[in-house]
Amino acid sequence: MSETNTFVIKGGAVLTPSGAKTCCLRVSDGHIDAIGENLDESGARIIDASGMWVVPGLVDIHCHLREPGYEEKEDIASGTAAAARGGFTSICCMANTNPVNDSAVVTEFIKRRASLAGPIHVYPIAALTAGLQGEQLTEVGELAEAGAVALSDDGKSVKNAQKMRLALCYAKRFGLKVISHPEDTDLVNGGVMNEGYWSTAIGLPGTTRAAEETIIARDCMLAAIENTGIHIAHVSTAGGAEIIRNAKRLGAAVTCETAPHYLYATDEWVRDYDTNTKVNPPLRTEDDRRALIDALLDGTIDCIATDHAPHHVDDKNVEYALAASGISGFETAFGICWTALVKTGLMAPEMLFDKLTSSPAKILGLDAGTLKEGGTADITIIDPDAEWTVDSSKFVSRGHNTPFSGSVLTGLVKCTIAGGEIAYGREWACR
Repeated sequence: MSETNTFVIKGGAVLTPSGAKTCCLRVSDGHIDAIGENLDESGARIIDASGMWVVPGLVDIHCHLREPGYEEKEDIASGTAAAARGGFTSICCMANTNPVNDSAVVTEFIKRRASLAGPIHVYPIAALTAGLQGEQLTEVGELAEAGAVALSDDGKSVKNAQKMRLALCYAKRFGLKVISHPEDTDLVNGGVMNEGYWSTAIGLPGTTRAAEETIIARDCMLAAIENTGIHIAHVSTAGGAEIIRNAKRLGAAVTCETAPHYLYATDEWVRDYDTNTKVNPPLRTEDDRRALIDALLDGTIDCIATDHAPHHVDDKNVEYALAASGISGFETAFGICWTALVKTGLMAPEMLFDKLTSSPAKILGLDAGTLKEGGTADITIIDPDAEWTVDSSKFVSRGHNTPFSGSVLTGLVKCTIAGGEIAYGREWACR
């Protein structure tokens, strides 16, 4: 943009807590000065958002930035740049780095590196147990003081139920939420895709859905017993959603997420042995996909999180059973969700934006996810009608691992503003 840090966004459908309305939004010194008609434009750069949605910066409470330790997959600078391209202004990164984020030193390192990388807000999620080993609980108080916003051994499930119960109690004392990675590795038993028709047809070992659902049930029960909140990560099965639905009906303080790829793709995508389809939990059936959409619509699933998991090409360029699990998801997340949910008429735009902004922010208590006068200027501008073809070779992320390359999606992020700074789309905004 120009040298001025003041600009007015005009002509778009601005989504505020009171609803969407076509109006203007004025930003100055990193904050939203005003939302309304006929705003003062003196000294301001004008951004024409006619025909666009102007929404709160998207919020992702589950991603992997890989730094420290796995910079060949991603580092904080490339990860936040990819997040900005995807419309995300606030992201929460998991602890499975090297060293593991199980100490205040690593938490502070991540925050420091993020502050140098750019304006995207990065919130570290610290490990629940030392070294992600499921044994000794981390020093939760020190991690909270250092800036951790939640606790999780994501990538691994806490196998010992008593330790998980104690962890929930301990985290509650410090006001942090535990994020559960629901996976019984004994039931996984070497499976590399969903157990069912397609695993049988193509001869790959399958993983029973019970591996996910038994831990979801256990952790919902533990949260209810201890009268504390818990968040369930990457729900992928109809049964898992139903367990959470029932737990909520019984009064358990459980929240949960699913990821865009579970709303768009199914285990049939694995039939060509494309290792980019390998993800944990695995892609499920069409019935599961539709059940997850129903669970989003009725509020059982609270939000959508990317589970952005970038990998080096060598991690995927192996036989299916040996390939790393994960999809590089920042840059396709919005388009996948808009195409699968809104373009099909299954979900209103406002509900999708809620699932990607205010709802995830509320789950972890982040100061994000709304557009309001006086608030931080975290803003995403979206062209709802733009069709585009995914080209993973042009990803900003170091991880080009996606099964969606070549897919035609609708809904394109045009500009991302974080803390009043244009993090993505400067050329478009300055046209």
